[in-house]
Amino acid sequence: MKIPDSAALKASSAPLKKKPLYRSLFFQILIAVVAGVLIGHFWPNIGSTLRPLGDGFIQLIKMIIAPLIFLVIVTGISAVGDVKAVGRVGVKALLYFTAATLFALVFGLVVGNIVQPGAGLNIDPNTLSQDAVDAKTGNAAPKDAAAFLLSVIPTSVIGAFASNSLLQVLFFSVFFGAAIVVIGRQRCLPVISLMETVLELVFKIMSWIMKVAPIGAFGAMAFIIGQYGLATLSTYALLIAACYGSAIVFIALLFLVAWSFARVPLWHFLKYTREEFLLALGTASTEAVMPRIMTKLTNAGCSRATTGLVVPTGYSFNLDGAAIYLSISLLFLAQAFGHNLDLGQQLAALGVLLLTSKGMAGVPGSSFLALSATAAALGIFPVAGVALLLGADRLMDSMRVVVNLLGNCVATFVVAKWEGQFDRDVMVRAFRGEITNEDSAIMLGEEEEFEEQELERLTEGKTPSPKFRGGPNAEDIPQFEMTKPGQHASTTISPD
Repeated sequence: MKIPDSAALKASSAPLKKKPLYRSLFFQILIAVVAGVLIGHFWPNIGSTLRPLGDGFIQLIKMIIAPLIFLVIVTGISAVGDVKAVGRVGVKALLYFTAATLFALVFGLVVGNIVQPGAGLNIDPNTLSQDAVDAKTGNAAPKDAAAFLLSVIPTSVIGAFASNSLLQVLFFSVFFGAAIVVIGRQRCLPVISLMETVLELVFKIMSWIMKVAPIGAFGAMAFIIGQYGLATLSTYALLIAACYGSAIVFIALLFLVAWSFARVPLWHFLKYTREEFLLALGTASTEAVMPRIMTKLTNAGCSRATTGLVVPTGYSFNLDGAAIYLSISLLFLAQAFGHNLDLGQQLAALGVLLLTSKGMAGVPGSSFLALSATAAALGIFPVAGVALLLGADRLMDSMRVVVNLLGNCVATFVVAKWEGQFDRDVMVRAFRGEITNEDSAIMLGEEEEFEEQELERLTEGKTPSPKFRGGPNAEDIPQFEMTKPGQHASTTISPD
């Protein structure tokens, strides 16, 4: 993106008109979600057939997630230029994830003991069938800790991209970025230039995909309501109330964590990311908003390297909403079968859940796998008893999605601040509606607004915004050019 010089501003200084409400992505998604609920409720047969709209949109997002993560992490690490700093970010992120997940599990157990959501159900184990759980999980067996860690290492780099295995892609990306730092940025400038160009193309594709986000949200919501109905709410009322009440309290705690550690006003952040959170609610998927939420975080002052490492890792290691749901559901099932777990049994369950809750993102029936593994390890109630949650599980998606997504955003702010890769002044600018770097403007489809802002910055004598947060300015990265055989590129590469 080329920013005209300050003389151009004087020649054309008319401010851009504010977008009408109907062009707002938040407004479009909100209308789509409401329409989906109405269709699913009043015409459930029609709503049940609209699932391909939601699935198609999520597949469009998944199409670019793997290359996006690879390019973001590699270019971010190369900009930092310090392999040790990348290692520190990874260690700090894992420490935070472990502490947050442990707290979420303990918090869920406390709520489950107080509310007693399954008390008085008196379920007969002989009436249960394992078939329903097997159908939900695809007969998959839960991974132990060693198997999970080994699965992070790709046996084939191409296979990792083809299967969209985010942890494997991230694992390879860190090695690739570290290799660029060790070999030297100057020597690798042609590769970096090419990757930056490809990343701009991915950003542009993402901005096009987001134009059909309302259609995806409409189809997904119509299917959920049409398939499961609002009447299911009454059947699991106490369990649902316990989970959603816990989520509200946990979000309040996240507000305190974000302000205490990074001075981030989370309410302003939620207003800033309202389109992404509403879309995640509508599609019941955090993957659907991963590219956009990463862009918003870098635009809000977190470095690209930190965001690129923390967010994808958090999608597997920092599922706070899922952790709350798992611990409350475990006590719900135990109480439903007439068992009151003592402190020792609950501590044992806590240890099992801490392991089984990792790496569950994107796994079909992941919550059922985790609960089945815990039930088998404890032997308190039959594994088939997990089928009792089939009716309520989908209704918990909204709670899990919001808490998981917000928890990962807070984790990114905390780790970025911890590592000194967070600029709060830039965050304030972003919350005011500014685009603070060029790549964010491309991803968000707001190139014209960014160009106008940059012209104003230049006329005020301010420094131009960087290409991305924690990275160089746009002119510091040479343009990638194709040349014909025998022809030399005219662009010279200056030292970094």
